[in-house]
Amino acid sequence: MLNNHYILCGFLTVCILFFNNANGQSIDLNTPFYKETDSILLNYKKELELAKKKDSNHLIAEKRQQLGHFYYDSGLYTEAINQYNKSLELINSLKVGSLHILLNNDIGRVYLSMNNYSSAETFFKDALQISKKLNLLKGQADSQGLLGATYEKKGEYLKALEYQRKSLSLFEILKDSTGIALINENIGSIYEDLIQYDKAHNYFIKAYRYLKDTKTHAEINVLNNLGDVYRKKGEYDESILYTKKALELAIIINDDNELESAYKDMSKAYALVGNYEKAFEFLKKSERLKEEILNNQNAYQLNALQTAYDSNKKEAQIRLLEEKNKVNQANQKVLIVILISILSIILILLRYFNKKRKANLKLQDYKQRTLKAELDKKEIEEKNLQRDNQLKTASLSKYSLHLSQKNKILSDISTTLKNIATRKNIDYNSKLKELAKEIDFNLQQESEWVEFKNLFEDIHPDFIKKLSSVSVDHLSPAELKLGMLLRLNLSSKKIASVLRVTPDSVRVARYRLRKKLPIDQKKELVSFMLEL
Repeated sequence: MLNNHYILCGFLTVCILFFNNANGQSIDLNTPFYKETDSILLNYKKELELAKKKDSNHLIAEKRQQLGHFYYDSGLYTEAINQYNKSLELINSLKVGSLHILLNNDIGRVYLSMNNYSSAETFFKDALQISKKLNLLKGQADSQGLLGATYEKKGEYLKALEYQRKSLSLFEILKDSTGIALINENIGSIYEDLIQYDKAHNYFIKAYRYLKDTKTHAEINVLNNLGDVYRKKGEYDESILYTKKALELAIIINDDNELESAYKDMSKAYALVGNYEKAFEFLKKSERLKEEILNNQNAYQLNALQTAYDSNKKEAQIRLLEEKNKVNQANQKVLIVILISILSIILILLRYFNKKRKANLKLQDYKQRTLKAELDKKEIEEKNLQRDNQLKTASLSKYSLHLSQKNKILSDISTTLKNIATRKNIDYNSKLKELAKEIDFNLQQESEWVEFKNLFEDIHPDFIKKLSSVSVDHLSPAELKLGMLLRLNLSSKKIASVLRVTPDSVRVARYRLRKKLPIDQKKELVSFMLEL
């Protein structure tokens, strides 16, 4: 009887071919790339058959693990788990600890890639338990790091940090720089998820110290993470710098996945600084490369399926000759029903993912428009703030002029009344003197200066503090008043009127104030005040 698994491989091959052709894609399975893939898989199969002939369970387990790695890298997770489990069954009987740990972690990784976190957690914990029993620090470090990654995916960040830190301690004991870099990056990712960007940045920097100039996928990934966290912190220039480094390195080592991620991050960063033209340019590059990567992945999986199918087909033909008398019509009907069901499920999934991709594109477009609207709103708010500041400045100048005029008028009245009071034969002499005293008293009041100071500090909140801090000697209240009036760029004549002193007195006061300040001889006192 023809094995159902092998028929399914062939059926999936046909489905992928149909899907790619429906999208106008043409895949040539005779290219050197796909022939190399065929050769790799066939060699692995031959090595497995040789191991079987040698009747070495340990060697068979290693070759099945090797096949599992191939299927995992090809994205064929079900087949990968199948090979890992067969290898694990052999190892369980042999009780080989180190390989047992590796296989448990391998199976856990596959489940983690499939978002089956509970199964992944079970296998990683089994690997950790065996590692502790055998006192294998490397196995413990790997398993705890993977457990931390699993808890991060589940959103259990405290547990994730706990396991990642344990893993980091073990890698530091082992002086494993690759492991140290990986775990530091994992911890940084957790803090990034927790919106603690400063901590995330520190751990990404630690990881980058180990990975710098290695020209590896890991170096690109940590550069992209640094660019991402700088962008989230609002440090857009640094974000663009690191993402650009990741982009250039991805081009050098021909890593399309990291290149696509770098394009996308560059698009986000330029959008945030308002350069929508560059943002759109990088977004288009990202989408084009993403589509190309998807097509290549489909083609790679198709070729792996095709190769597996061809290889399995030959094995099935041998079994078919041995079992052809056992085949019956009922099994064939069941098989047809299963195939139709699988086809229906595949078509539904393809339609679902296509809709999801379109929805993501719409969401991206909406986010772009929302971002632009927010930027426009901030620009309007900034203009309004500037307008309010200008109005307040004008009000302050007007207020100081009013104060000057008022003081001058009151001073003139006071002088006139005093003159009248000195004349003889006037009946109201005493009353005029009292009136002059009252006016003099009012002129001495500081209430209007208090209002003036409050309004001044509303517009220039730090001026008095800065002036006091830069002076080489203590400034008196009169000198602070003079400094405020100079900051308003008033002439000596107007200042004399406001302070009710002579212009000469103002010049003397300016000279004394200048001596208390660190001003270059060639620089104007007013210019110094305006720069504070």
